[in-house]
Amino acid sequence: MSDLARFSINQMTVKQLPLPELVAACRDLGVPAVGLWREPVQEYGVEAAAQLVRDAGLAVTTLCRGGFLTATDPAERDRALDDNRRAVDEAATLGTDVLVLVSGGLPAGSRDLPGARERIADALAGLGPYAEAHGVRLAVEPLHPMFAADRCVVSTLAQALDLVERFPARQVGVTVDTYHVWWDDDAPAQIARAGASDRIHAFQLADWITPLPAGVLNGRGQLGDGSVDLRRWRELVEAAGYTGPVEVELFNETLWARDGREVLAETVDRFTRHAV
Repeated sequence: MSDLARFSINQMTVKQLPLPELVAACRDLGVPAVGLWREPVQEYGVEAAAQLVRDAGLAVTTLCRGGFLTATDPAERDRALDDNRRAVDEAATLGTDVLVLVSGGLPAGSRDLPGARERIADALAGLGPYAEAHGVRLAVEPLHPMFAADRCVVSTLAQALDLVERFPARQVGVTVDTYHVWWDDDAPAQIARAGASDRIHAFQLADWITPLPAGVLNGRGQLGDGSVDLRRWRELVEAAGYTGPVEVELFNETLWARDGREVLAETVDRFTRHAV
């Protein structure tokens, strides 16, 4: 592929840049696409954000995030479903056909992982048709097992596929994120499995660096700084038939403390050196 033809920068990577500055920096650096996050987009205004990005000629590759579907309390579940339907609406307005889902952790006091995963499936049964009607696909993202308790009970691609294969691929698939799957010897086979049924709806890159910071959430490394063979994972998803955007999503306090344009330029350079 040409160096940046499929490159996308996730908004969280340079969250220090307000949306207009991010759009301007992408335009100046030849970045063709962005992955957006709901909170800053809502703050700017969803329709205004859609217009801003569209006027700059940028594509929106994903919207993050929906999900958090594991609650047992009926009222809490209803609120989560309502929020996910709003997320679908926002994705459609922004012009992306992919809403990334982080499924949710265990409810307080629960140790029932299988039950939590079944509640995700129950939610997808209703959300999938709603998303399809709005031209949006749901992309369930497995997160590293260290997040299973509080953030995502779906820890592997195999678990994610076992959930989403109950539904049409045009409604529900998976997100493959190198940060979360690089350690899993079974992941290459599961990528092939996902590709065979057109289930790879999003592909994201981040490196794994140690030591992890306190809280671990913001430990995603700049491309090339860690242990992940990024080019190999890109080749694996492409061998499985994926031809979509390659999005770089980094949560990193050190990067956020730097000049955002500098970080974006560095990320473009790292992408071309380590992933293309």
